[in-house]
Amino acid sequence: MSRSPVAPTVSRLFEAAASAFADKGFHATTTRDIASRAGLSPAGVYVHFTSKEDLLFQLSLEGHTAVLDHLEGAVERASSPSEALAEVVEVFARWHAEQYRVARIVQYEFTHLSPEHRREVVDLRRRIDAVVAGVVRDGVAAGEFDLGAGADPAVTARAVLSMAVDVARWYHPGAAHTPEEIGTTYAALALRLVGRR
Repeated sequence: MSRSPVAPTVSRLFEAAASAFADKGFHATTTRDIASRAGLSPAGVYVHFTSKEDLLFQLSLEGHTAVLDHLEGAVERASSPSEALAEVVEVFARWHAEQYRVARIVQYEFTHLSPEHRREVVDLRRRIDAVVAGVVRDGVAAGEFDLGAGADPAVTARAVLSMAVDVARWYHPGAAHTPEEIGTTYAALALRLVGRR
């Protein structure tokens, strides 16, 4: 999936919104708060977004699409299910550390979206789940993974993803481990979780 680059002003608004939403929550944040953090007038927000909810939606779309692109690329580059899973989890966990503010908003504020916008974001989440579930199924079929009797590859994939998503909740600059170290550690944990042979 190819995406157009985000315009610099829109990128500033995304960062400002992520910062404001993280500090004050979606409902308590005003467009004036976002504009101020982005160095714009309140009217400047409406040049790019129809509402605060639209900004949250576009930020969520951008975040989920970026993650999906990264994961699909990781799977394409891999030569085996084990390599694919390690790469997918390394990328996913590292992204949640490197982009922790945006990741927190993308993962935890999407419930404030309108029903129509929420459906679009949920569809992207399902596609992300499907990428990882596909890797787990491939690993089981190839004899590389042993999930144990009766284990569901889709549930296992969700557990792997949940582990990496949680990085955005606790990570902060100056944490004991770098995003790269977190990615490497979580990749190894994911391979243990699927019982790599």
